[in-house]
Amino acid sequence: MSEQNNNHESNEQNMSHDNVSHDNVSHDNVEHDDSILNETLQEFDPQNNSGAESTIANDIDLDTFKARIAELESEVKQAKEGTARANAEAYNAQKRMEQEADKSKRFALQKFAKELLEVVDNLERAIENAHADDPVTEGVRLTHKALLDVLNKNGVEVVEPQGEKFNADLHEAVGIDADAPADTVGTVLQKGYSLNGRLLRPAMVRVGQ
Repeated sequence: MSEQNNNHESNEQNMSHDNVSHDNVSHDNVEHDDSILNETLQEFDPQNNSGAESTIANDIDLDTFKARIAELESEVKQAKEGTARANAEAYNAQKRMEQEADKSKRFALQKFAKELLEVVDNLERAIENAHADDPVTEGVRLTHKALLDVLNKNGVEVVEPQGEKFNADLHEAVGIDADAPADTVGTVLQKGYSLNGRLLRPAMVRVGQ
């Protein structure tokens, strides 16, 4: 029994000694690692990396870096300019589309309105040739007025050039008016009309000579 106790105590002493040895080795390793780290930091410290004791050759070419920076700045500038041009082109394209849509909308009724002018002409001729006491005449006048109101609301306006200077862009000369001054519209044979400021039908006139 005593011999077993002695063996047990001996084993415990050996284990304790092994643990102490292991701790010492670990501690030595840590100190060794710290030493290597400190040496490395000192080696790369700019204050220690200069003069005759320089441990690292300084091969950095500042001109090369400056040139690269200038190149990158130029690329960024070009990219910004390209983006600005693309945005401007998109904006202009959108504006053109809006203008075309507006133009199409404004003159969509051109053909229809031009055909209605024939109805207006017929109503005016009927009024001119009707008797003043004819009860139908008043109805024709009201119809004529209502039709002109509808046309006016949609941008159709009368071109009444009598007494004005002859304008080939607005008037169509079909004869000479001996009583009118030279180059002046005398007799209006047929009224002209415009749609939203654009000539829809020129006025047929006689011009003084």
